[in-house]
Formats: sequence, C-alpha cells, structure tokens
Amino acid sequence: MDAYYSDCFVLPLPAGHRFPMAKYRMLRDLAVAQIPTLQCHEAPSTTDGVLALAHHPHYIHRVTSGALSSDEQRAIGFPWSEAMVERSRRSSGATIAACRSALQYGVSVNLAGGTHHAHADFGQGFCVFNDAAIAARLMQAERRVTRVAIVDLDVHQGDGTASILANDDAIFTLSMHGENNYPFAKAHSDLDIALPDGADDQYYLAQLDLALETLFARFDPQLIIYLAGADPYEGDRLGRLALTMDGLAQRDRAVLDAAKARGLPVAIAMAGGYGHSIDETVAIHLQTLRIASEYLIAQPANLMG
Repeated sequence: MDAYYSDCFVLPLPAGHRFPMAKYRMLRDLAVAQIPTLQCHEAPSTTDGVLALAHHPHYIHRVTSGALSSDEQRAIGFPWSEAMVERSRRSSGATIAACRSALQYGVSVNLAGGTHHAHADFGQGFCVFNDAAIAARLMQAERRVTRVAIVDLDVHQGDGTASILANDDAIFTLSMHGENNYPFAKAHSDLDIALPDGADDQYYLAQLDLALETLFARFDPQLIIYLAGADPYEGDRLGRLALTMDGLAQRDRAVLDAAKARGLPVAIAMAGGYGHSIDETVAIHLQTLRIASEYLIAQPANLMG
C-alpha cells in the first residue's frame, strides 16, 4: 500500500502550540516498522494552477507570498513561514498522489491531510489549502473519474469542503461531526450528520450505517476520499465524543467494507487528532493504516462511465 508523507516539512511553531506536529513523523516511523506492505513516498508539491481548482488565485498569492494579514494567520492557527507554504502544498500533493494510487491499487493513504476547514479564499482551523477538494477536482480534470464522494469522519464539520463544493453535483460531501463542536457556524454538506456530545460507539456506528446507506442511495461515486479523523476518540481534548479504539476500528471497516462491496477505490487522509496523549492519537492513526492495508482491491473498470 502506498503512503505519502510530508513530515519532513516542519513548521516553526512557538513552544506550547497545541497543534501536534510531531505526530506525523511518529506515525510514519511506526507504520514503516509495523506494516510490512507499506511503501512510503515523499509527497509531491502542488502548483498554483492545481491549487486554483479549489482556491481563488488572490488567496493562493497571499499565502505563497507571505502577504497574509495577522488576522488571517490567527484564523489559520499558524504563523506564516516558507515551511508552512511548502508543507501545505505537499499535504495537498499527498492526497492527490493517494488518489492516483488508489485508482490503480484500490487503497492508498496520505499520512497527513484532511485540511477540511480551508475555504476557497481563506484558511482556518490549522488548514491552509483544502486537499480533498483539490484532489477530487484534479482527478476529474485528469479524466480519471467523473464522480467523487468525500466521506469526512473527522469530529469537526468539513465546512471548507462543503463550501467549496456546494454547487458541484459531481462531488458528494458527507460530514459526520459533533453538533456542538468547531466550526460553530456550519456550512451545508450534501449530507450532514450532527452528533450530540458524548455519542458512544453504538450510537455513532448506527448513524454511520445510515449515512453510508444514504450516500450510496443518492450518489454513485467512482472514488472515495475518506477523512479518518482520530478526534472522535473518547480521550481527545477537542472531540467531545466517546468512541473507543474498537469503535474507531469498526468505523474504518464500515467505510472500507462499503467501498470494497462496490469495487470502489479509497484514498485516506488522517485528518485531526488532539489526544491528551500524542501516543494515543498516533495509535489511532496507525490502527487506520493497519486496517486499510487489508483492503487492497482490484482496480475498478470503466471509471469514466
């Protein structure tokens, strides 16, 4: 299974910053050691032209030239740096590469990504460029597929993804998230499932089954981009839900089983995770990778049909 990483591009964050930058390298090191079938590749960068499939050119220019205002940087949550720009390009490049690999081999992963709070003309919530929206649009532009489903199971709503793709009938956005969690002003996905605080394994998995059933009843995707956030976990500082490790494993299998039953390729991004212990967050992501490695499926035929 191909995995794409961008952890060598480390942001110069101030001491005590709550973004768990270290988790990405920790995840790659453990994954390489423990998943024999994993083939890791450095993520390619993404050009301004490709970024413009989902973002306004003036926003791309402000990001890449260092012209973001202090308010814009505060909303993103990172101080501007050249490393921030390159990491953001590479994170999008990793999801693009994972989509191409998934279309060939069935399943592939971005060892970061899931930057779903980035809108067309602004970033927020630790998200600069929206990797899932960019990758979905590029797969269409390259004529690899015509219909893409983005299944966002990060605990926070994928508001940027929903906003960017609001009028795109060829990309279906599903977001299953905490009702009372960030962002507090929600966008409108094609399918939003808002969960109450404290939702446990049983409740969550029942809602997920209904969500997937609804997705496939309303839409016929040829590719799934799956945001496998670690933050629905009961030990997450920002999650407010109560899923166990076993519940998260069942969640991943539910998505991958649904895809496999339909012969659909899946590109996975890690998305969020803010555990009290960074080791727990990494363990959740690693569990997702182990499960994904079992789901290499034959390349679907006639994708452009």
